[in-house]
Amino acid sequence: MTYTMHELDATGLLCPLPVLKARKRLQPLAAGDLLVVRTDDPAAVVDMPHFCAEAGHALEESREDGAAMVWTIRKG
Repeated sequence: MTYTMHELDATGLLCPLPVLKARKRLQPLAAGDLLVVRTDDPAAVVDMPHFCAEAGHALEESREDGAAMVWTIRKG
């Protein structure tokens, strides 16, 4: 099965906006699709894993990219 990758640039947004925008972007996606989210809000380190766990999505990867964090979320 093929999954589609989508991107969301949430840099410059502060809590809770990165999570809210990620939730909105994930809604229309098919189960298994990937959303790559870029954030620079320090609170995202706590918020993104918590959001994924609560919403039933898999946090496939989280990595630093300069001053930003890049999160790869697989829709549950």
